[in-house]
Amino acid sequence: MTELALQILILLSLLQIKHMFSDYFLQTSRMLEGRGTYFHMGRAQHALVHAVGSLICLLIVGAPIGVILVLILLEWVVHFHIDWAKAAYTATKGHGPADAGFWRAAGFDQFLHQMTYVAMIWAWLVFAAR
Repeated sequence: MTELALQILILLSLLQIKHMFSDYFLQTSRMLEGRGTYFHMGRAQHALVHAVGSLICLLIVGAPIGVILVLILLEWVVHFHIDWAKAAYTATKGHGPADAGFWRAAGFDQFLHQMTYVAMIWAWLVFAAR
């Protein structure tokens, strides 16, 4: 295995661990309540937890600070909007955990977050990987 392939796997693993903690262990009730409202401070805080986690992941793989700052800002914006879209969609449709539509929305939400990590790894490869 090449060193670059190993670095990619390390960054992907770090982002997955970060995602698990940020989405499932570090969310507070404030982050979860009222998410259908666009300007929701809890969602902004949740996206910030993700951005800080990604900052740590990117520091571990030695990304330059300029690349890190751009990536975490973009991740914050994208994460905020993915979560808002899911909340707005499920609220509009009246979907709750007992409805298949809720779980399709949750699955699509997670898919979009994973694709965000693919984009971040691509950007890291293009602009920062050694």
